[in-house]
Amino acid sequence: MKIIDAHHHFWDPIANYHPWLRDEPMIPFRYGDYSSIRKPFMPDDYDAATKNWDVVATVTMEGEWDENDPTGEALWMQALSDETKRPAAHVAQAWLDRDDLADVLKAYDRLPVVKSVRHKPRANSRPDGPSGGMMDKAFRDGFRRLADHGLMFDLQTPWWHLDEAIDMADLAPDVPIVLNHAGLPSDRTAAGLAGWEAALRRFANLPQSSIKISGLGLPDQPWLIEDNQSIIRTCIDVFGPERAMFASNFPVDGVCGSFDTIYSGFSAVTQSDPEAARQALFHDTACRIYG
Repeated sequence: MKIIDAHHHFWDPIANYHPWLRDEPMIPFRYGDYSSIRKPFMPDDYDAATKNWDVVATVTMEGEWDENDPTGEALWMQALSDETKRPAAHVAQAWLDRDDLADVLKAYDRLPVVKSVRHKPRANSRPDGPSGGMMDKAFRDGFRRLADHGLMFDLQTPWWHLDEAIDMADLAPDVPIVLNHAGLPSDRTAAGLAGWEAALRRFANLPQSSIKISGLGLPDQPWLIEDNQSIIRTCIDVFGPERAMFASNFPVDGVCGSFDTIYSGFSAVTQSDPEAARQALFHDTACRIYG
């Protein structure tokens, strides 16, 4: 099975400043202790992690580079792509509510590797909190600008903010929205999963929406198929293989399990699916969306 890894990172926090990978103390993190990934992760490291799989292309995700250098990571990634042919596509950092957004987007017009941008909106820790950042006028104005540059929006937010994304999407229906990490179903109680699935189904009604099945780890626990099978299956059933794609989120998800463990899990969950559906999930959907 040929694979396009739809979401992973390259970084070198020794040479480049990623505050969360370099500063002390470490920030609170959803997987717990992440000290093992506070080091360079470059194409050779990725090759070692994926040596048992036929990865033919990858999509890199911004890694919270120094916000005072908003285009630095994308420029670095373009140079890496020019040199190594990886990544094939990059999701760049863009602060949608900042005054420098217009200049940042113009800079990305000159970088062919950049296909999408991400800005994690302000979010609440529980479903019963106030509105998040996607309701802010400045954030919405920035989202609308993406259409003028032919860019997609990669959205990482807890599922309880997805109704805000649905509302925001009406402002720019031509901007594809790629939901990261399955909508972050961190609450695995029956009530939590019911709320997550209901929100996911509403979001999937957007014609411009798609989903990455990744980031499924749980705090201080190994990645287990028993924990994640129903999550994976629900994502596929809700979006269909033509709008869902598998991704490693490496090296971050390496905190929870090896690439072999995660992709073997994806393979096991879909082993009875039609071959065309599996090909879409592992390769074709990412190829079409990220071009």
